[in-house]
Amino acid sequence: MLRVIDTETTSLEGGVVEIASVDIVNGVICNPMSDLVKPPEPISFEAMAIHHITEDMVENAPLISDVIDRYLGADAYVAHNAKFDRSKLPQIDAPWICTQKLARKLFPAHSSHSNQYLRYSLGLKPAVPEGLYAHRALYDCYVTAELLIYMGSLAKWTMRQMREISNAPSLLHTMRFGKHKGKSFDEIAVIDPQYLRWLLSTSDLDEDLQFTIRHWLGA
Repeated sequence: MLRVIDTETTSLEGGVVEIASVDIVNGVICNPMSDLVKPPEPISFEAMAIHHITEDMVENAPLISDVIDRYLGADAYVAHNAKFDRSKLPQIDAPWICTQKLARKLFPAHSSHSNQYLRYSLGLKPAVPEGLYAHRALYDCYVTAELLIYMGSLAKWTMRQMREISNAPSLLHTMRFGKHKGKSFDEIAVIDPQYLRWLLSTSDLDEDLQFTIRHWLGA
């Protein structure tokens, strides 16, 4: 059984304020669960502006340690940008599958691989319960589950293949920052390879960006 899981947090580096999941059993999305969680630090205004979870909503909420047990026990866990959610949920020791990395593999030319971009660009219509909205954990679980089912129907990946893709660096298509923002990496490698070499010399690149730059400089 696959469990699609999502967290909302106080900030990119902060603790969990909401956790939710849905299961995929025989291709059917079922067993929705969600909990607001009292975080270990205040919620940043930047985070509130995204998920709209405020301090008063979690003032009397349980701690993550009080609710995490009911989310354990799946054969594998699925998340969009699984690296992030995995870092927030160290209690989970099962394998993880990353739908963002699967999407980058299957749709390399897409200008974005965010959940909501893929939802609309692929024409997905997840049956999300009323009252939920984007960037609330349970809503995002439904979108991620629908995305996984759709990609699986196209690619026919095995569980082993999905895990291998999820554990490997992704080849990115479009630069998202700097003077070449919006250009494809293959174009930048032709017109300004020195810029890519300079980026590689910096110390704060994630593994996907490093992998992509090395790929195109090598090519």
